[in-house]
Amino acid sequence: MVDGTARNTPGELSVAARRTLRTARAFMETNAAEAVSLDDIAAAAHVTVRSVQYAFADVGSTPLAYLRHVRMGRAHLDLVAGSVDRGDSVTEIAMAWRFGHQGRFAAAYRARYGLLPSATLARRA
Repeated sequence: MVDGTARNTPGELSVAARRTLRTARAFMETNAAEAVSLDDIAAAAHVTVRSVQYAFADVGSTPLAYLRHVRMGRAHLDLVAGSVDRGDSVTEIAMAWRFGHQGRFAAAYRARYGLLPSATLARRA
């Protein structure tokens, strides 16, 4: 993965790598709001940390990048459903999904969704 491209497509992964990815992703999706470490992910998948890293590298990602992806999606859903008029705030939503640095959250959100999180959090009852 020297040039940043995946070494394999999902169909070319070994059975063990597919199982590791499936189990690790399910764990992260279920526990996205919690403090999740790479050790936690590996333990949930019943493999070593390195095995998790290799499985994600084979599809061109990392475990923690996938976790950030899941969290960003959840934050987006909360922003869409939220309302400034009901007292929701971008900061509270970002913190709930474990984004501790508001500037980095806003930049990553804008890169993914094309607008600032504050523009997504609408004024509605």
